[in-house]
Amino acid sequence: MARTETIPWDPTVYLKTPEQCAGYLDAALEDGDPAVIAAALGDIARAQGMTEIARETGLGRTSLYKALSAEGNPELATVLKVVKALGLRLVTAPALPPSSEEAA
Repeated sequence: MARTETIPWDPTVYLKTPEQCAGYLDAALEDGDPAVIAAALGDIARAQGMTEIARETGLGRTSLYKALSAEGNPELATVLKVVKALGLRLVTAPALPPSSEEAA
């Protein structure tokens, strides 16, 4: 049997524009898992430069790496500072009611 060679997937390669970053964060928020949201913010921050994000937020680079990992648990204040430093904003929209197929 032939071996399949794989390479690690790095999302930061695909987070070049504000629209790509916003879409990535939107998908994480839609998932709703706090670990996924923290990791997505970390990916976006790494793509834009964690040192610069740390400087803009006034937070330590090492603590940001920890907080914005899948194992991290950042405070809301940290999340809001990072989102602002990333040039993004969080918005809300009404949740859609379950479709008739899901209700059945």
